[in-house]
Amino acid sequence: MKLDIYDFDKTVLPFDSGSTFAFYCFLRHPYLIFLLPFYFVDTLLFLTHIIGLDRFKKHIFCFVRFIDLEKNVRRFWDRHEKDIYPWFLKENRERYSVVISASPDFLLEEIAKRLELDRLICTRHDRKSGTLLFKNCRDKEKVRRFYEEFSEADEVINVYSDSIKNDKPIFSLGQRCFHVHSDGSREEFRFDEMYSGNE
Repeated sequence: MKLDIYDFDKTVLPFDSGSTFAFYCFLRHPYLIFLLPFYFVDTLLFLTHIIGLDRFKKHIFCFVRFIDLEKNVRRFWDRHEKDIYPWFLKENRERYSVVISASPDFLLEEIAKRLELDRLICTRHDRKSGTLLFKNCRDKEKVRRFYEEFSEADEVINVYSDSIKNDKPIFSLGQRCFHVHSDGSREEFRFDEMYSGNE
């Protein structure tokens, strides 16, 4: 099967969906402010390298246990579905499309249905507690998760991402690589030229 791979945040959408959703929920539910001391300590531990990214993200969405998650996700995408770049809409996608994202499954599954996405691979969270269940789906983990569901026989044609730095692993899978800029424009580059001399 021939397919294309897309990052999600800042690639098919102009912002980070996870942090924007958190901000949206805190604005809609002011009582969540009681969680701020916890977030302050967690952020401090992360910035001082006492804990790593996976540990930091393990409880970053703990606020979901205090809200109606399904309703908030639905209303969030009611507001932001229009922000998806037009070139990513179903009628403009050329072939079977796979989004691989570090954002949480409970947030992206709703928009994936609306966009009629062929396959979504993202970070798994407990829907009741918001707790990270496995590894954060980023860097090499994106490739590992891809091969959980697809085989070497599947042919990756195009790969799209905003992050040259972090998405080298998935760029390595494609025949063509596209860097997505902040305005949504796409610029093709050669993998071997971009990463020449890099491990």
